[in-house]
Amino acid sequence: MNHSPSRRQFFKSTGAVSAATIFGTVGLTACGSSSSPSKLDTEDPLLALSASQVVANIKNGSLKAETYMTAMIARAKAASGLNAMIFLNETAALAAAKAVDTAKANGTPLGALAGLPIVVKDNINTKDMKTTGGTPSLRHNQPTANAPSLQKLIDAGAIILGKSNLHEWAFGITSTNFTLGTDQSGVAARPCKNPYDSTRIPGGSSGGTAVAIAARFAPAGLGTDTGGSTRVPASFCGVAGFRPSVGNGAGNGRRYPDTATDAVPISTTRDTLGPMARTVADLALLDAVITGGSVPTAKSLKGLKIGIPSSFWTGLDDSVKVVADTCKDKLTAAGVVFVDADLVGVMAKNDEVSFQIALHEPVSAIPAYLTANNSPVRTVQQVNDQLASPDVIGAFGAILGDVFGAAYADVMATKRPALQNLYANYFASQGVECVMFPTTILAAPKIDAVKGSDKLSYIVDKVEQKDKDTFGTCIRNTDPCTNAGIPSVSIPAGLTSAGLPVGMQIDGPLGTDLNLLAIGMGIETVWGALPAPTNLT
Repeated sequence: MNHSPSRRQFFKSTGAVSAATIFGTVGLTACGSSSSPSKLDTEDPLLALSASQVVANIKNGSLKAETYMTAMIARAKAASGLNAMIFLNETAALAAAKAVDTAKANGTPLGALAGLPIVVKDNINTKDMKTTGGTPSLRHNQPTANAPSLQKLIDAGAIILGKSNLHEWAFGITSTNFTLGTDQSGVAARPCKNPYDSTRIPGGSSGGTAVAIAARFAPAGLGTDTGGSTRVPASFCGVAGFRPSVGNGAGNGRRYPDTATDAVPISTTRDTLGPMARTVADLALLDAVITGGSVPTAKSLKGLKIGIPSSFWTGLDDSVKVVADTCKDKLTAAGVVFVDADLVGVMAKNDEVSFQIALHEPVSAIPAYLTANNSPVRTVQQVNDQLASPDVIGAFGAILGDVFGAAYADVMATKRPALQNLYANYFASQGVECVMFPTTILAAPKIDAVKGSDKLSYIVDKVEQKDKDTFGTCIRNTDPCTNAGIPSVSIPAGLTSAGLPVGMQIDGPLGTDLNLLAIGMGIETVWGALPAPTNLT
């Protein structure tokens, strides 16, 4: 008999396409958004540029890389109160931008991303900057090589603006970092803040990357995703986030080349790097560079069949439901054919595999990373001894006790394949190219600077849902596809009446990443762009 704690019990105990072509004008608005262009965009056109526009303008000579980088650094400093960054790579980034301008002046061919500033989540290995994982034990962790996906971006001319803040060890969804939020000298930082409302979380664990992009001091960046870590912050901060296919693990359906020793790990099966940007077109640009493929064109929506599984649409916060329904109506008007068919049993099947994988695989993945990178500590216990975030301490307690060790073999042999088959059979039988639903069932919750990711409340059908688990609630819709290994995109959809971003997620069959990105590009032409935030404190 298996006496491992259930997922619910664990929750209770722990815690090249131009955007101008796509959007037409910066002032075009998304579902539920204000019709007025933001003050930020109208005052400084540089801040409004998408990643695709930046690289195109640098390449055609209408924009100097140094000019743009200088603007991004100034903006980052002005927005420092949001605590998005652990390290700002100012001197090296400016030097690299100047080198791009020199190459352009000399007639040297430029790479596909030449001069593009990107922020990199500080659990992704960088050879010229420390990789702290936002945790004290890795304060001085210095990898000797860049993660392969990051190296692809650098080889194409992207420039690292800095390392972005995150939930400690990427093990949470608030990015309220109780440890360092650390800069390279170890100076403590405050909770990462949502630029649309600085009293609220940006989501996590890739919160810093999302904030940097939303606050307009980086047009794009890299995060990681285990259960929603690129998509939850994308939804809360009004940006786009991509989780590529991972299939059955390394070498079998995995889209990106990174391994468990290339980024601070949680799960060898579920972890992946993922690009984040303001548009899906920009996600596709970065994805093309990482994979060596091509940038797709936006897909026609007329006659496109999209599944609407009710399991992901129940229990929505009223403010999110208004935006989601409006977006759905706009797609219907554009010719999308929605298929109302549920993924019956998906949440129960996901509960049978999620934490059983995510809390067993670190037992071996963490020591492997620490050893491969010659890190200051070498064991899970040594990492645990210096943890500062209450919810992460709870997760590491489960890892140290290997509470899911006995269940793991059956999960991987039987229960995870059953979840994967559920998705595969659904896509085939319903004839849909993707499914769609709100990325998160509520907008960004308030920051709890004492408990981090403990309890929240929200409104469903005008009834307050009290004392709900923050972590479980926020990843409810993002987690199942991660365990199935299929690709997923969160698309900025609109603002609530309180001005908080809402994201909509589309998931597709394994290996259909390019088609999913093309669908997302088509969808964003209908929904339009969100107004920029103006809150910098």
